[in-house]
Amino acid sequence: MSDGDPLDRFGAPGLDVGGAVRALRDTFAIAGIEAASVEARILVGRVLGLDLTGLTVGARRPVAVEAAERLVAAARRRVVGEPVQRIIGSAEFFGRAFALTSETLVPRADTETLIEVILRRFPADERFVFADLGVGSGAILVTILAERPGATAVATDLSAEALETARTNAEAYGVADRATFVRASYATALAPDAFDAIVSNPPYIASAEIDTLDREVRSHDPRLALDGGTDGLDAYRAIAPQASPILKPGGLLAVEIGWRQAAAVAAILADAGFEAVTVTQDLSGRDRVVSGRRGVEGTRSQGTTAGGAK
Repeated sequence: MSDGDPLDRFGAPGLDVGGAVRALRDTFAIAGIEAASVEARILVGRVLGLDLTGLTVGARRPVAVEAAERLVAAARRRVVGEPVQRIIGSAEFFGRAFALTSETLVPRADTETLIEVILRRFPADERFVFADLGVGSGAILVTILAERPGATAVATDLSAEALETARTNAEAYGVADRATFVRASYATALAPDAFDAIVSNPPYIASAEIDTLDREVRSHDPRLALDGGTDGLDAYRAIAPQASPILKPGGLLAVEIGWRQAAAVAAILADAGFEAVTVTQDLSGRDRVVSGRRGVEGTRSQGTTAGGAK
């Protein structure tokens, strides 16, 4: 490290918690990390086992050599572009912490718009069954189940590791007994006329645009969860016709989208027979969710299967 590098402070005697936070903050600021102070507190808190109150109250507490070495290692990972959520192995979403693996996306605040669409549709005391297609970490699945005690769900994903991560997160919040996990591509293994709602945050980045994304995303999020094909719309073309037969008449399909994809995705849903197609904006005022209802005379599959899965 060069002279004057803030990480050199970790080798000095008498380093305390407050000094560790300041050293990481300065390191991240030099690296151009926007939320330098926040990320410094997150990493120090995780390594030392302290919450925000503990970081403040214990600011003069000495930092052990072993902990200092772990903080330096974490800081070096962060300044070369690894997201803080990957370093600590979890991410906050809708007020809950979700474990992550290399096969799952880091959940982002934009996706809370998708949650809100479902929560507005189904009151807290209503019983309903939904499917989460491409469940990933389970952030959407677990949040809906936790917020709506009357809900049950089926979650699908192509990745066995993602399904196991989602199950682990569901167990952590006490909702796993209301969820079934199925390894499948979107809705291909799900039974007809079984669901009141379907949610999905599918891959929607055009293949050629992935290498232009922030390095935190392009180098650390799984490509399978990002790549939406040539125009970013492949997943919606698959999901819409699969979703209609497995929804009950009047059932709701809600999908997250890239903010410039609303018209195209709305047209895909309409072409698949969905009615009352609606675009919902996120808190930044950007189009974020497209939803629609299966018509009463919607497409039906042949045969029946119990339990929501074929």
